[in-house]
Amino acid sequence: MSLPLKTRVFWALYKTFEFAPAMQQPADKVRKASDLRKKMLALGPSRPVVGGTNKGAFAVESSLTLDDGTELPLRIHRPTASPQGPLPVVVNFHGGGWVSGDVHQSEWWASSVAAEAKVVVVSVEYRLAPENPFPIPPEDCYAATRWTAGHAVELGIDPAKLAVMGDSAGGNLAAVVSMMARDRGGPAVALQVLLYPSVDLVGSYASEDENAHAPVLGKKDLDNVPRLYFHGVETEMSDPYASPLRGKHEGLPPAVIQTAQYDPLRDQGYAYADALRAAGVPVRHTNYVRAVHGYISLPGVVPAAHQALAEVVQVLGENFG
Repeated sequence: MSLPLKTRVFWALYKTFEFAPAMQQPADKVRKASDLRKKMLALGPSRPVVGGTNKGAFAVESSLTLDDGTELPLRIHRPTASPQGPLPVVVNFHGGGWVSGDVHQSEWWASSVAAEAKVVVVSVEYRLAPENPFPIPPEDCYAATRWTAGHAVELGIDPAKLAVMGDSAGGNLAAVVSMMARDRGGPAVALQVLLYPSVDLVGSYASEDENAHAPVLGKKDLDNVPRLYFHGVETEMSDPYASPLRGKHEGLPPAVIQTAQYDPLRDQGYAYADALRAAGVPVRHTNYVRAVHGYISLPGVVPAAHQALAEVVQVLGENFG
């Protein structure tokens, strides 16, 4: 495995401190492990690894209230210098295997997309399993997307230029929200940006064994997550809103799919690109060599993160002007 030196050094140090990977824990220990990981990554010394808020953007905190009274926090990134008129908007869903992570995990990425693409990025703090299992996370994300489109004037956005974006489990959620929007009559999604997405919780892929012990995400994580995300009902795993590869893809918005060479999820991204193309959906797929899972949250140690950002900014510009 020919990883960049910075990536190798980071992973060696990280393994020294993370004793309990959140996605490998039993249900009653997931939250403690997840909270510990968040505290580690929030420490000052981690800033050179995870990056910070892009200087060309600023963030404000907001929230939306669901029909059942649940309040979902939102972190809204806006470019400090932007053109006149309503801006395009990107609704962003963080990764973390549906059981960990938060909006701050993708701070560098979300703020950089806002600053460089001149768009508003709405990052969603959806509820996490195992306390809130499937289908709660995708329903939260769909509700946040509807809320964003419905508050266009307040947010200063153009709802006709709305994209969804996510990495890993967040990539799954972005793909699922695209399906929900198609199936439920809106809102209109113009583009889906899927970063090393998990799209099939049923099948097995060669990249899972090839990268079983890769940095950040390994086969043990993939094997345990379904026990945490679902109620124990096996049929839920093949539901298209859980495994979008298993659904119908006609009528979905154009997609940007990014994958990483050293990622057990890599081949799922390839499979989803093929499925979308077969349904007539325009797809741009890039596999980043020498990159590992989670690179958009690790810009200081995975060089490909910056190239990946440039690609997404370019595609947003091409689609939204």
